[in-house]
Amino acid sequence: MISAQFLLTALVVVIAPGTGVIFTIAMGLGRGPKAALWSAIGCTLGILPALLAASLGLAAVMHTSALLFNTMKFAGVLYLLYLAWQSVKEGGSLSVRAETDASSGWTICRRAALINILNPKLSVFFLALLPPFLSGTPATATSEMLLLGGIFMALTFVVFVFYGFFAARARDMLLSSERAMRWLNRGFSAVFVLLAGRLAMEKA
Repeated sequence: MISAQFLLTALVVVIAPGTGVIFTIAMGLGRGPKAALWSAIGCTLGILPALLAASLGLAAVMHTSALLFNTMKFAGVLYLLYLAWQSVKEGGSLSVRAETDASSGWTICRRAALINILNPKLSVFFLALLPPFLSGTPATATSEMLLLGGIFMALTFVVFVFYGFFAARARDMLLSSERAMRWLNRGFSAVFVLLAGRLAMEKA
């Protein structure tokens, strides 16, 4: 039985703005609703490796291995800095501009998925979030974690689609002002740099 407390906790976590939310909003503003949808799909699928790692106990191994944790962490930092560059680069994949995105849906999906795949704290997060809501039966612990994680992923998809489509609706207003688009791109770039800095400071 899925508790209302878990649903509320998961919803609060998903709604809180993070890297995936910022990416999805950026794609919605910059490329429109289709790109936002693919972003939401990618961010959701990017959760799966961390969920499987937490369910199978691999997250605990990564948590105790400084080399593995730091390798994943700095790969994530470099990727966030790359996204920051793509936000301000003219014609970059994350820049807000009038034309819609020419990239394929799977390309956008892959970029979005990498945000969560390259975040080593996500699997550790699942180890902290999910166990309190388990029944306490060892035989069903793995299946229960997968079920709760699946619900978390479903909530992520729904909330991110909402964020992305809301941003896409605001797109038309922004396109009328080149200055607004320019400052928006700079803003997204700054946010990705800050997120990269925060990730770089994380410890196993």
